[in-house]
Amino acid sequence: MSQPQSTAQKVQNHPAVVQAQNTANQYVNQLDKHLGQYPALIEFEKRTQVPKTWAAIGTVILFSVLILINPLASPISNLVGFAAPAYLSFRAIESPGVQDDVQWLSYWSVFSFFNLLESFALRLILYYLPFYYPFKTVFILWLQLPAFRGAQTLYFAVLKPVIANAAKQTTSATSTSTSTATADDLRSRVHTATADPTL
Repeated sequence: MSQPQSTAQKVQNHPAVVQAQNTANQYVNQLDKHLGQYPALIEFEKRTQVPKTWAAIGTVILFSVLILINPLASPISNLVGFAAPAYLSFRAIESPGVQDDVQWLSYWSVFSFFNLLESFALRLILYYLPFYYPFKTVFILWLQLPAFRGAQTLYFAVLKPVIANAAKQTTSATSTSTSTATADDLRSRVHTATADPTL
């Protein structure tokens, strides 16, 4: 006669729980493989005996908690926006390929434009959206992560057309003012020539 399973064992052996555990293990293994590309993390794992995958997950959870605490939200959000992209931009400059250059130039263009807009409307945003910084951090991560390439998407869909239109208007205004100046100069010469009979 077999022993009846406890509730905890029933839950643990439920097919949905087993499937979720297998999926989580698969993601943890992929993350571990990806983090294995960074010598600093391998060295950190050797020195501390803390698996680099769990250290990375713990760091993400810590940042998530800190960003919900309002006084720390802005510096943490800015750290997420500057630290890793600065390092990865440096690596992109040193690498021979151009795809990562496009990614990080697009990121810095969109991020700078976003910060410019934010500087004008921050008080209003914080008044109506008290948990703005967690949303901003998720947006910044969406811009950064190569899986999403959000910076390139926004750059080519929004920022590039706006800048191209502004540049076109500036160029046409400059050429119009140049042609106007030339016409005015020509008129003044003709007027001077007709007014002065010695010419």
